[in-house]
Amino acid sequence: MPAPRKLFIKTYGCQMNVYDSERMAETLAAEGYETTDRQDEADMILLNTCHVREKAAEKVFSELGRLKVLKDAKPDLRIGVAGCVAQAEGAEIIHRAPVVDLVVGPQSYFRLPDMVRAVDGGARVIDTDFPAGDKFAALGARRGGRRAPAAFLTVQEGCDKFCAFCVVPYTRGAEVSRPAAKVIEEARALVEAGVREITLLGQNVNAWHGEMAGGREGGLGELIAALARIDGLDRIRYTTSHPNDMDDALIAAHGAEAKLMPYLHLPVQSGADRVLKAMNRKHTAEHYLRLIERIRAARPDIVLSSDFIVGFPGETDAEFEATMDLVRAVGYGSAYSFRYSPRPGTPAASREELPAEVVAERLYRLQALIDEQARAVQDSMVGREVGVLFERPGRLPGQWVGKSDYLHAVHVEGPDSLKGDLRRVRITASAAHSLAGELLAAA
Repeated sequence: MPAPRKLFIKTYGCQMNVYDSERMAETLAAEGYETTDRQDEADMILLNTCHVREKAAEKVFSELGRLKVLKDAKPDLRIGVAGCVAQAEGAEIIHRAPVVDLVVGPQSYFRLPDMVRAVDGGARVIDTDFPAGDKFAALGARRGGRRAPAAFLTVQEGCDKFCAFCVVPYTRGAEVSRPAAKVIEEARALVEAGVREITLLGQNVNAWHGEMAGGREGGLGELIAALARIDGLDRIRYTTSHPNDMDDALIAAHGAEAKLMPYLHLPVQSGADRVLKAMNRKHTAEHYLRLIERIRAARPDIVLSSDFIVGFPGETDAEFEATMDLVRAVGYGSAYSFRYSPRPGTPAASREELPAEVVAERLYRLQALIDEQARAVQDSMVGREVGVLFERPGRLPGQWVGKSDYLHAVHVEGPDSLKGDLRRVRITASAAHSLAGELLAAA
């Protein structure tokens, strides 16, 4: 039997890319590849790219320049570019980067084995089609083997919202929901492999809809309820959501389903209605605030997170202050804030940008407020008992690190057997980006 070839995957961007990288590795395992964490020993290197942030394509070409050195020393090395930059810039990658053997979009990676065989035959291959069929059905069941205690599971892909700043509808396509039965089947397989926490993924994950048991149409709230009945699955999370898709059943699930963790990432982007309209968000700041009230009524201890774009074209000082007011009104446990950067091909890309120094000052102020709120939420955990799923050893001897119900990193002193355990912990201290705690007696 020939020795297995080595596959190195570098993943950029969102959790869905992490999931996609896992599935690509599983797909190529059937072709004799096993994963490695060392580029220098790889027989194939895949860059799984993200196109959301500024200069994403330039970063990929820069990385390809570095990889050219490896390929010069090892001519049989295969190099591929996958993900959203591949989808958006596929022909340009092939044109500008002779080092690349294959380019595959996020909807086509189930065809990687055929592409690799073509490359082995001397071809350079590009596949950025949006196939008509279900790529997940083509991928088949997840491969066996023990897994980390927490895992991602994609349930929805694509976006129909067409926000003026976003490339996702063009790189991931229209909204598609995976069948509930297939999601539940994959979740069961993950649990059998040792997974205790699953995060459901989608560009607009709360737009998921599908046929439930008995033929009834249901949304994400009903899917979560079905997943909660899986023995051995202890925690459920989901990301990323759109405010317009938070329906009554999903809000109710936050109060009714004990396995649904009290953490929600719900991007708003701006607190100014005119800016939201210019972004094509199709909701107002007031709508968002009333939605937060309803979610907190269902689950009072929920910790909230969000996304903000600062300096969207035309944003005035007053409109930025409206965003600051919204942040003060909500009180976030965490948030991601970015200066606006034009994405080629999006409606906002042709609009005049604000002066860089204005945007930088606004971003600094917003991030300072968010950091203050996040630290206050974290500090409020001191003295409380929380559940912690332990995932890995810490930096110090005898130290273990896991995630709390509220997605805070928590470290404790504990035995080597803690990995994969879900334990009650009393929080004793709050540091810059983590909590310290002590294990409570196991029930």
